[in-house]
Amino acid sequence: MGPGELLDVLLAGGRRADRATHVRDLPARPGARADWPAWADADVVRGYRALGVERPWEHQADAADAAWSGRHTVLATSTGSGKSLAFWLPALSAVRRGAAGALLDPGRIESVQRRPTVLYLSPTKALAADQLAALERLLAAAGTRDVRVATCDGDTSRDERRWVREHADVVLTNPDFLHFALLPAHASWSRVLSSLAFVVVDECHAFRGVFGAHVALVLRRLRRLAAAYGASPVVVMASATTSDPAASAARLLGVDADDVHAVTTDASPAGRKTLVLWQPPELPGGDGPWASLLPDEDPWATVVVAPPPPDVPEGPGGADGAGSADGPADPGDPDGLAARGSGVDGPAPQPAPPTEGSGPVGTGERLVAVPQDRPRRTATAEVADLLADLVSAGARVLAFTRSRRGAESVAATTRDHLRAVDPTLPALVSSYRGGYLPEERRALEEAIRAGHLRALATTNALELGVDISGLDAVLIAGWPGTRVSLWQQAGRAGRAGAEGLVVLVAREDPLDTFLVHHPEAALDAPVEATVFDPGNPYVLAPHLCAAAAERPLRSEELDLFGPRALAVLGQLTERGILRRRSSGWYWTHAEPASRLTDLRGAGGQPVRVVESATGRLLGTVDAASADATVHPGAVYVHLGVTYVVDELHLEDGVALATRRDVDHGTWARWVTSTSVVEVEREVAWGPVTWSFGQVDVTTQVVGYQRRRIPDLQVLSTHDLDLPARTLRTAAVWWTAPPEVLERAGVTLEVAPGALHAAEHASIGLLPLLATCDRWDLGGLSTLVHPDTGHATVFVHDGHPGGAGFAERGFDLGPVWLRATRDAIAACPCATGCPACVQSPKCGNGNDPLDKAGALRLLSTVLAHAAAAPST
Repeated sequence: MGPGELLDVLLAGGRRADRATHVRDLPARPGARADWPAWADADVVRGYRALGVERPWEHQADAADAAWSGRHTVLATSTGSGKSLAFWLPALSAVRRGAAGALLDPGRIESVQRRPTVLYLSPTKALAADQLAALERLLAAAGTRDVRVATCDGDTSRDERRWVREHADVVLTNPDFLHFALLPAHASWSRVLSSLAFVVVDECHAFRGVFGAHVALVLRRLRRLAAAYGASPVVVMASATTSDPAASAARLLGVDADDVHAVTTDASPAGRKTLVLWQPPELPGGDGPWASLLPDEDPWATVVVAPPPPDVPEGPGGADGAGSADGPADPGDPDGLAARGSGVDGPAPQPAPPTEGSGPVGTGERLVAVPQDRPRRTATAEVADLLADLVSAGARVLAFTRSRRGAESVAATTRDHLRAVDPTLPALVSSYRGGYLPEERRALEEAIRAGHLRALATTNALELGVDISGLDAVLIAGWPGTRVSLWQQAGRAGRAGAEGLVVLVAREDPLDTFLVHHPEAALDAPVEATVFDPGNPYVLAPHLCAAAAERPLRSEELDLFGPRALAVLGQLTERGILRRRSSGWYWTHAEPASRLTDLRGAGGQPVRVVESATGRLLGTVDAASADATVHPGAVYVHLGVTYVVDELHLEDGVALATRRDVDHGTWARWVTSTSVVEVEREVAWGPVTWSFGQVDVTTQVVGYQRRRIPDLQVLSTHDLDLPARTLRTAAVWWTAPPEVLERAGVTLEVAPGALHAAEHASIGLLPLLATCDRWDLGGLSTLVHPDTGHATVFVHDGHPGGAGFAERGFDLGPVWLRATRDAIAACPCATGCPACVQSPKCGNGNDPLDKAGALRLLSTVLAHAAAAPST
């Protein structure tokens, strides 16, 4: 079926026609070929031709030529445009030449007789494994046996690592392995480093935020050590279409943008796509303010039937695979509470799960308070229905969800729907997410490729370049956080030039509602820039220590690490962490400096979930999520099977669980406080103070509830004794003294709800201005904060040291607050709803909230901002 026929299936003969708020046809695009470069190795070219690539696309040839000529290169084109050819053609040709000196400049490599080596870096192990399989197919088709390729990561055995160090020409790995293993043991890798001709950085747009800053510094450490061994590798980067990829690539490498050749014109063909924006229907009204679930509603959706105590903050979620190299570091996938029905789609991969709300016990839940205004069906429930229809029609589909819990839920609900249609169909649907074992993920990837599975409900772990062709449709449950991610996920439909259908299903939050009714904001606006700051002192300091441990750090090398390096080194020296000598800075401690930081901000090694009776490893959970997801008594779901956690040993990184069929889910509860550490920037808008600086967010999981599925009746409440976690991060905040509240007509009774509503909506709208989504952020609103003395709204980054999002909000204060006010005003509800001022992750049940008060308060604050002198 084509996209039109598949859309007809979803519209169900017109019964769902009102749910499609916008339909857009994206026309097909013809391709433009180029000739094979004269320098390309004949056997490699023969291999590509044997695989069906008669000639490269123009963008592939352009990027490959630039890399071969010695220029750092970034190729930023669409999903399925064949970016890998652009880096493998020059890299394999160099290896086949057998000597780096024959590549470009004989002076670049210490010995022209030394066989060139290549390092390939990807944000996920899954992508590296996929590239290894593709390389092996290419080399087999080429009939060459003299190119030795291998993956090497944390799962690689000691003996295999030794073989890779001594023999591999192409090493496929990830930044985590470079940081923890290769760079600290560089002497053992001297053969690879001294012959390094190319470094490939795949899916480099995934390196953003704090993770991107870490990766940028790892790459600088790599370039520094390669130079010490006499090599000067060319770096080739592949990226999704982003804003100013040359600048982002240059920032990753620590070079000027003029030193990077950017290829952004996509010459590959594309089939016609139909893209649909979809809003789920309103639920039938219930008795009183708390509506019940429909029979076909997502059985794990969390609808509050009894609001928790008020005055609680709510928190951001983490990225799929965060804390390991198994999932992208895109914080746009909150994945976490893997417990069945377990609240928030995951606390952030950070030392504490900061929260967003008015506030002391936070529930850490995806608490959707249902007001008297009629709510809409959840995106996960709607996507499960649509997925079942498409599978029944014979389509091959990916359904992207925003959480691990969501992936398990969509797959389970879809199978339930299909069981009533045909008992053979449920076996054609599975879930896919980070936390599965590598062999489980590889088997699922092969099953969807081969057609043994028709559909996968997945986190954004499959957003990146794992090659899955022949998909008819993509469903996206909720705005994925960025336009980059939207187009990456959409690009999975109709891959390899075929036609495809893409359906973006809105969640009940201000941003999703805004976008499905303003398609130009989602589909016509330029894609975002990749935001990260390698100069973040919380990120820079441990990498300077690691660099000094690898090789004493000299003054003439500091430019590589940016203008803040000298000041940070001074602080490290004063604290006795580094020692300064005339020849440079030295690391003098016994423990490895690489252990000072975790690139993905997961707060330590992942916690292994082990079956108690057998000792079998079930999966992993990032360390920071463990308190809320695998605490004693938690229900943990893995490939649709439920387990109950018996014990959690944080010091050993192990949770022991027993398989049980249960009728309940578990919800963690925590307490959180926010305190101002330092005010770095401040602007006075009359009586309103607009501030940016550092805050401490301290969080402790203190208990959990057992709730029956599906009616969510509370069965019992249990206390937990787990350690407190403190996150120091960047925040933007504003105060509203009594005269501001009075001018806005906001009484003391109304003020908590008005502040809370303004905070929720502003967090929901900040992703329009910064490369983040609301799960990158936390917040707090309070009538009187002890550090400001006034009513205050905080919005903070969900990462140690900050990720640039709060600072972006500070810089665009009036623009941000105006967009927030306008979004609230545009919502047709009477008193506030999930589409405007309610949050999908509020820890205190979205109570209190006052929509009208928030509108008046924001308008008053904006009036003061407009009247203030420009600064």
